[in-house]
Amino acid sequence: MPRRTTRLRAAALATTLVAAVLALSACDGGDGAKAASDQGPSVVAPGKPGEPARTLSADEAVKEAGDDTPNSADFGYARMMIEHHEQALVLTALVPERADSPSVERLGKRIAASQKPEIGAMEGWLKKNGGDDREETHDHSTMPGMATDQQIERLRGMKGKAFDQLFLKLMITHHQGAVTMATEALADGNNVLIEEMATDVVAQQTVEISRMRGLLT
Repeated sequence: MPRRTTRLRAAALATTLVAAVLALSACDGGDGAKAASDQGPSVVAPGKPGEPARTLSADEAVKEAGDDTPNSADFGYARMMIEHHEQALVLTALVPERADSPSVERLGKRIAASQKPEIGAMEGWLKKNGGDDREETHDHSTMPGMATDQQIERLRGMKGKAFDQLFLKLMITHHQGAVTMATEALADGNNVLIEEMATDVVAQQTVEISRMRGLLT
């Protein structure tokens, strides 16, 4: 079950319980109502696939539903995707002087226009959450989809249709890597904003992959 669905379900259950408790308090009185209030209601939270359900108090359910404290997967995704996007900007910067196809030129502009602000958003997120001061532990050379220095140099030496074809192939691979990283962040991360950014990457870059494949000859 997706993490966001779990949070929303828990929040909905907790909200229902709170409403029920308020209604019960309004109708009942005396020691019985006080005892029920002291004990507190409980909610059965569905477990992950293969795991049993858990019984939570209303307070626990509300806390679990609203806890989006960033974890290591969130920080790792933001740091790696910044560098991943930065390489995309390096590739798209070669397009205006070398591309033959107007469609490739428009594609390069769209990619640059979308990924520049995304870099800013992720840098801002890291700064806000203290991640910009954390030690970097990732080997970016192993990130999925990254072009090698040799491939970039080869692309720099091309013009016209040959440039278009290599650019598209490199960028398709690059986008596929970004989708892989975003999918992993959605599975392992905990922060809502990172989840939203990763979801946008999956949706947008999947569409662009399809368009680029259509431009390959």
